[in-house]
Amino acid sequence: MAIKTCPNCGTKNRVNETVALAHRPICGKCGAPLTDQRDDGDSKPQAVTDASFAAEVIEASSAKPVLVDAWAEWCGPCRMIAPVLDQLAAESNGKYKIAKLNVDENPRTAAQFNIRSIPTMLIFKNGRLVDQIVGAVPKQAIAARLAAQL
Repeated sequence: MAIKTCPNCGTKNRVNETVALAHRPICGKCGAPLTDQRDDGDSKPQAVTDASFAAEVIEASSAKPVLVDAWAEWCGPCRMIAPVLDQLAAESNGKYKIAKLNVDENPRTAAQFNIRSIPTMLIFKNGRLVDQIVGAVPKQAIAARLAAQL
């Protein structure tokens, strides 16, 4: 059983995920459909690779801005900023997408965008790089830079 919060009234509802695959769940209080904040799977940062970067970031940025977090497992500031990006992804309501690129496992893309220090966040819109944030910055700063691209 999963707990889903109604986007209409805020009531928490228990949802049997197996049954939800066949029937769209509704809120027990107001009857509104219980959908995730975003049905397109963007409520969590999505991992991208050298192979998937063009499709998942460049092409996807024509529909909405995409923030790419360039990170590595050994990087302390990267681990500090990860929960912030998780929060931003959950709060996006489909307005933008957040992706994560492990620079150790995907050196081609890291080199292509000249990533010299991490964390580095790249913001893409309409298929091109429009902004870059270097270092662990506060959530409000990242949100403001994303909002500027909406």
